[in-house]
Amino acid sequence: MFEKWERSNLLSLMIIKKSIPEIFWGTISDDITKAEEFLIEIEKRFTKSDKAEMSTFLKSLITMRYLGKGNIREYILNMSNVASKLRALKLDLSEDMLVLLVLLSLPAQYDQFKVSYNCQNEKWTLDELISRCVEEE
Repeated sequence: MFEKWERSNLLSLMIIKKSIPEIFWGTISDDITKAEEFLIEIEKRFTKSDKAEMSTFLKSLITMRYLGKGNIREYILNMSNVASKLRALKLDLSEDMLVLLVLLSLPAQYDQFKVSYNCQNEKWTLDELISRCVEEE
């Protein structure tokens, strides 16, 4: 039974090594004798970093700017989509924060609109912001 397992392991390891590009061989120790260990080492090389992904999405969200071209609704929904990706990575942005980020990203032609929002006591939901931006547009 043990000999069958050893043979299967060796065949699996050979198949795996032949299936991946040679460029990755140098990053993995030659001492690995089990297919499972080899796969674990490969996985370590390709595991995504949540922190890096989070940084990318956050930077994207903060630097987004509406240039006055295209549909304002689609633009805001795109910002909301990026915020959703951040939520999936456990970085929860409140709806209030998202509304503020959208307002900050609007061009000068929306300055009066922003002043109007800031003078009100009530906070808008994202849907309210979208409908009011569409009206303003």
